[in-house]
Amino acid sequence: MSVKDKLFIFDTTLRDGEQSPGASMTRDEKVRIAKALERMRVDVIEAGFPIASPGDFEAVQAVAAAVKESTVCGLSRALDKDIDRAGEALKPAARSRIHTFIATSPIHMQMKLRMTPDEVVEQAIRAVKRARQYTDDVEFSAEDAGRSELDFLCRVIEAAIDAGATTINIPDTVGYNIPQQFGETIRQLIERVPNSDKAVFSVHCHNDLGLAVANSLAGVLNGARQIECTINGLGERAGNTALEEVVMAVRTRQDVFACDTTIDTTQIVSTSRLVSTITGFPVQPNKAIVGANAFAHESGIHQDGVLKHRETYEIMRAEDVGWTANRIVLGKHSGRNAFRTRLKELGIEFASEAELNESFEKFKVLADKKHEIFDEDIQALVSTASTVEPEYVRLVSLHVCSETGETPLARVVLLIDGHEQAAECEGGGPVDATFKCIEKLLESGANLQLYSVNNITSGTDAQGEVTVRLEKAGRIVNGQGADTDIVIASAKAYINALNRVLLPESRQHPQLGDV
Repeated sequence: MSVKDKLFIFDTTLRDGEQSPGASMTRDEKVRIAKALERMRVDVIEAGFPIASPGDFEAVQAVAAAVKESTVCGLSRALDKDIDRAGEALKPAARSRIHTFIATSPIHMQMKLRMTPDEVVEQAIRAVKRARQYTDDVEFSAEDAGRSELDFLCRVIEAAIDAGATTINIPDTVGYNIPQQFGETIRQLIERVPNSDKAVFSVHCHNDLGLAVANSLAGVLNGARQIECTINGLGERAGNTALEEVVMAVRTRQDVFACDTTIDTTQIVSTSRLVSTITGFPVQPNKAIVGANAFAHESGIHQDGVLKHRETYEIMRAEDVGWTANRIVLGKHSGRNAFRTRLKELGIEFASEAELNESFEKFKVLADKKHEIFDEDIQALVSTASTVEPEYVRLVSLHVCSETGETPLARVVLLIDGHEQAAECEGGGPVDATFKCIEKLLESGANLQLYSVNNITSGTDAQGEVTVRLEKAGRIVNGQGADTDIVIASAKAYINALNRVLLPESRQHPQLGDV
């Protein structure tokens, strides 16, 4: 596929997606998602903002070392210290890109940067040239391009390409544009910038008006050949362009688009679930492509049509994006090899044999509770396995009593730093009583910001997946837990979050960093 025919996919789940309040990820979680994106054959993985914090630097460095096929990118402002930090973090990468940006809209230049247009152009040139000292793959972004003056955009883009930028990104940073307008902007930039043929034009659209995907596709129709997007449309405010939607729109409508991606679309659903579990942001059932109802038909007319000929009501095959009806029916006597084989088929890999053994033991416990184990159960089981080593707190036992007319009571036994401690508390419900017991023992002082429950599969014996979001001193963390008993799943999730809160090394959420 030639560059003209190929649409590059630039995934920024690990950077822009992480800027959703509460979506902060650990280094190991970022590596797991990066490997899933690499299996999907994403072209560029933006791993983070290295200057934001030591934790973000280490995460970018770890992703750069782990990913071999995709290009790994680090974000930097158009400042020497940012660029140097990004260059250092990307040293282990087989393929690296530095993505540097500066604002170009009048409101940003005047109110935020306090810089003249001439100073902005000079800074952009300096930044691109400095980034070229670390890599030949440099991307320049004109922040808030969607509200920038076209003549000035042409000027700064021409200068950036002359300085060595190989990708030019046009962001609709605040989601202000509409498709016809944004597409026309891309068309004019490519036509008016004299050296536009020396760079790939990219679009990065936010979803404030619900138009991120539409704007991105309008950009492609007018010559853009890279889309910046995130899994599940994750991102700050209303989110970013959803990778799964733009990829399948282009793939499905080849009669309209003169290009295509090289994405392995069968990896979409499993990657969506992984990101949802790690970040604690559930996917709504009617979400396009990856929602539970995306390929469901309830209307009798629709069901009849699909049974007669699938394409009457389905424009895509569910299997093409990774939906499957496969299940494994294994019991507590099943061997590790069968378990390992099914995990491999699902694209799940373990860093060590110890992690496999831990997940296998949890699988056997689950097999005692459920007659049928679905792929979704296995993915949840693996995704909610603890990534905090060593665990400071572990659930030993939980007893709850809840009956009509009586105040719910919980008794919790925890293993805290190697010592068992117990507490008994009343609460407004069994979950409330359980959380009060845990807090009584740990006195963490964390504030509960989110408590969310989602069923993993159907049926009364389905596992419940619980997400808990805690905040303490500006640090926001998520915890996950899954079990056929919702109260136990809730306790696991709360403890999982507290293990992160109680880690000695604190990492602020990117939005709170002083960068």
